[in-house]
Amino acid sequence: MAEKLAPEKRHKFVHNGQKVFEWDQTLEEVDMYIDLPQNVPKKLFYCKIQSKHIELGIKGNPPYLNHDLSSPVKTDSSFWTLEDDIMHVTLQKRDKGQTWASPIPGQGDLDAYSADVEQKRLMLQRFQEENPGFDFSQAQFTGGCPDPRTFMGGIRND
Repeated sequence: MAEKLAPEKRHKFVHNGQKVFEWDQTLEEVDMYIDLPQNVPKKLFYCKIQSKHIELGIKGNPPYLNHDLSSPVKTDSSFWTLEDDIMHVTLQKRDKGQTWASPIPGQGDLDAYSADVEQKRLMLQRFQEENPGFDFSQAQFTGGCPDPRTFMGGIRND
């Protein structure tokens, strides 16, 4: 049932007509997807994840991304992999349930409508996680949605 509440599609950050990265999020993680250039040996790619900063690129060149993150992450459980010509970066949210407008402030921020849709989806994920015997995949909110991180005493971490 929880998979029904997974992100339906990735958000894209496009600059000057070129896709810079795609991303999505769950209650616990933000995932970034960066297309890798062709004909570059995989061992030359790198990614440094710090609590509030990310840097990635090709060794010996200026970084492709070198930016502060929208919110702090847990560095010990954040990681990156190379999968079929895509760098997949998984950022573990320090504040579980926090809705991110974008992994990097000012780069592909969600518009107000999309941010509301994300917050509602994360709230339903929270309900599903806390009540595994129920199916919230068809549930809907009318009006504003509470913050999934703080609603009714906040998220349990057990």
